[in-house]
Amino acid sequence: MTRHDTMTALCAAVLFCTCAQVQAQAAQIDIPILYLRAEVDQPPVLSNLDPVPEDLGLAGAEVALKDNQTTGGFLGHNYTLTVVSVEPGGDLAAAARDALGTAPFVLVDGTAADVLTVADLPEATGKLIFNVASGDASLRSENCRANVLHTVPEEAARTDALMQVLQAKQWRNLAMIVGPKPADQAFAEALRRSATKFGLTIGGEKAWTFDTDLRDSTMAEVPRFTQDLPDHDVLLVADATDDFGRYILHNTWLPRPVAGTHGLHAEGWASVIEAWGAVQLQNRFEDHAERDMRGRDYAAWLAIRAVGEAVTRQNSADPMALRAYLLSDAFQQDGFKGRALTFRQWNGQMRQPIAVVNDRALVTMAPVEGFLHQRNETDSLGLDQPESQCTAFEG
Repeated sequence: MTRHDTMTALCAAVLFCTCAQVQAQAAQIDIPILYLRAEVDQPPVLSNLDPVPEDLGLAGAEVALKDNQTTGGFLGHNYTLTVVSVEPGGDLAAAARDALGTAPFVLVDGTAADVLTVADLPEATGKLIFNVASGDASLRSENCRANVLHTVPEEAARTDALMQVLQAKQWRNLAMIVGPKPADQAFAEALRRSATKFGLTIGGEKAWTFDTDLRDSTMAEVPRFTQDLPDHDVLLVADATDDFGRYILHNTWLPRPVAGTHGLHAEGWASVIEAWGAVQLQNRFEDHAERDMRGRDYAAWLAIRAVGEAVTRQNSADPMALRAYLLSDAFQQDGFKGRALTFRQWNGQMRQPIAVVNDRALVTMAPVEGFLHQRNETDSLGLDQPESQCTAFEG
């Protein structure tokens, strides 16, 4: 063997040992993730065309886990997902106490009260929690928690996105129909706030009072119901539980577009998003879940992908170290929305464009061109720092 061959063999051996050592060190990093779901009894609606998938949210987490495992396999990072579901009326706090010891990273799929129940447990100290379901504004303001980040958009971001589009189109005079349920009322209040923020006027409102099946009488009843509303450019519908909104479209007294929860609506994610490489994500999700990806699926996907991005960059599974990285200027997440996603440092909300869509197409991605912000255009959507009462992230 020549001296050159000897040196080549020696270098190869050193490189092999070094790679093996790095892989062995990386393989010691385990990243257990807990998906904690508070199940709810779905209320009856007037149509069964759009049933709520049993794996809503969870399917997005599972796809993200596969994505993380693909990268983690090369780095030796081992991602696992444990799912704990609490039946309606069950003891969420007890289930959380038992499960929190298994994982430093927790996705909470539940109401705002559920998020606070988990976040305030002594067992949640030192954990990093992701809210993947509740758009409640208080979680980003007076009820924020330092150990909670939000990958689901707040309701205000969705209604702000919608109002930006209406203002850009100069459709400024609005009327509104509001459903009777608490979620309807909350969404209506978000619409009112956003209309005021962007200079639109809601000139008249009506409460939806029908409790009968309108499928055979929609064409007669809805025009009569909307006849006494003042003239308007757009009719807003606040029907968060999808009870009656579908029957408003094309049945109003005046020939006007419908927006809000139905017609033109704003979502964190929608199946009609196809640009920016989104088709790749849509296809992966459909192959896994055999259905379209929805907003809650996307929020869960984002949470686990954010963990994966942070672990990859920091080569650590320490939740507090990763929290600091996620809230830093160094973190950026590709979300297939045309711009990098980041977290707001003052309340833990992930900045993200909001898709304004109809049932068949993307109308635009907000923030709409021309709506500027001194820090980040996406901060024109939802509670900006001066509007938020969150103090948990200070210092």
